[in-house]
Amino acid sequence: MGAGIAATCLLSGLSVTMIERDADALSSGHSRVMDILSGSLKRGLISTDKYKAIQAAFVCSTDYAALGDVGLVIEAVFESMEVKEAVFKSLDNATKPDAILASNTSYLDIGQISKSVNDPSRVIGLHFFSPAHIMKLLEMVTPNGASPHAIATGVALGRRLGKIVVPSGVCDGFIGNRIMSAYRRSCENMIEDGAMPSDVDAAMRNFGFAMGIFEMQDLAGNDISWAMRKRLAATRNPSIRYVDIADKLCELGRFGRKSGRGWYRYVDDKTHVDPEVSALILSESSRKGIARRYFSHEEIISEIIDVMHSVGTQILKEGIAAQASDIDVVMVNGFGFPRWRGGPMFLKSSNPTQ
Repeated sequence: MGAGIAATCLLSGLSVTMIERDADALSSGHSRVMDILSGSLKRGLISTDKYKAIQAAFVCSTDYAALGDVGLVIEAVFESMEVKEAVFKSLDNATKPDAILASNTSYLDIGQISKSVNDPSRVIGLHFFSPAHIMKLLEMVTPNGASPHAIATGVALGRRLGKIVVPSGVCDGFIGNRIMSAYRRSCENMIEDGAMPSDVDAAMRNFGFAMGIFEMQDLAGNDISWAMRKRLAATRNPSIRYVDIADKLCELGRFGRKSGRGWYRYVDDKTHVDPEVSALILSESSRKGIARRYFSHEEIISEIIDVMHSVGTQILKEGIAAQASDIDVVMVNGFGFPRWRGGPMFLKSSNPTQ
């Protein structure tokens, strides 16, 4: 994700200093950024002169001291509160007092992260969506105590990058990932009860989604949501159904496209149904004594929309989202909800029987 964020900033005319933990990570990160920029050059999206100017504006280092004069830092490390808190403590020591410190966390509590610095008012959340140089959505997460300057800076950056900026309060997963986590769990219930991942994904594509939930998980990386589930395991309500098929896939190293295997198998960039996954699903259903049944596409979609709307309604009640249309904007621009259907909140309000 960090490479995509760096690339989109560079392509928008900003100077970027990228910090990595060691020389190997720095070399790898630099290569990923340059691959994105080279692709833009080859496709004619930028000129040779702009490409050269971007190269000159891109600085890499393993020393936090290189951030001494910057006005904004975006952290994009692994989804671990411990790791992020350590990074923010280092940023607090390295940056000037009025520099804005933003986290790209997908799920974690920005308010807790902000306590890692002496002045929590300069900490905000800027949740980009992968790939960051392509996806237009940016969730602007504002913890209690964030300064007007920090908030205005985050919004201004989003606009400079050409993003659709949606404000969000602090909760686990913010707007989009909180809803996505809920309907993902519902989809996992359905595959344990009788559907297959390809059935669910086909139903979603036929409805108009850009891709199905299991395809999307493989693209984003199954290890991201796995880390979130492990973090919440100690507080999980044991009375609520939990399907651990996704956890078992991750234990097998099936993290998605980046590992060549996830819910599907990927060969030469082509997606294939994997008999190993099908066998695991059937085995789990049998182990739990579940009599598998057929799910129609209509039933699958009805369940997904109902869950989206239910969680969206709760998000509104909690004040995490300011208005229902913000939820629809997030789901359309970040999660592939079919634009012409308006979003889950609009769809249910205009057609309650959907």
